[in-house]
Amino acid sequence: MRSAAKTTVSVFGVIVSIAGFEHGVGAVLQGNSAPGGVVFESWPDAPAYEILSGEPAMTVVPNLLVSGVLTVLVSVAFAVWSVRFVGIRRGGVGLIVLSVILLLVGGGFGPPILGFVIGLAATRLESGWSWLEHNASETTRRRLGALWIPSLAVGVAGYVGLWPGVPLLAYSFGIAEAGLVIALTILGFVGLFSSLLTAFARDSAHRSKHRS
Repeated sequence: MRSAAKTTVSVFGVIVSIAGFEHGVGAVLQGNSAPGGVVFESWPDAPAYEILSGEPAMTVVPNLLVSGVLTVLVSVAFAVWSVRFVGIRRGGVGLIVLSVILLLVGGGFGPPILGFVIGLAATRLESGWSWLEHNASETTRRRLGALWIPSLAVGVAGYVGLWPGVPLLAYSFGIAEAGLVIALTILGFVGLFSSLLTAFARDSAHRSKHRS
């Protein structure tokens, strides 16, 4: 059975990939031109993205078309790695490296940060989270583990709400509230960290049960 922690990393890895991909598409659509600087807007002329400040990103590539293509390719690689290779030795290191590359070629700021966090978590997939093993009883871990799926759902809802939710609301209904963006960002990160905590607790309790 696939571990809860691996599933969590894979789910958020796909979210990172989708978010990076749409940053790349925005850069590609700007054509064969140079960015105004290291930091640029992925969607500078799209009204639906005004609430997201045009989705800022950075790139060390001096051509937006090339930057966008590279971002799309790295995003696809991130999804494949998250789903297929995250459980191998140094699988988490691979996610961290891809996150850094994604940041440098134009994948925005949020997706690489999210990718870096799940990459760090992925480095503990085989050994587990030792702090939980030593400081939480099996009962506590089992109770935390029962919250894994709701926590995962909260995290996914937060990021889906940010994209495509926020741009769709702005485009379709003219709803563009900065407070909503902040709330969804907080919800996404709370869901991310709580789902990782509960996933590791669930896996730890499962291992303890099979050892007894």
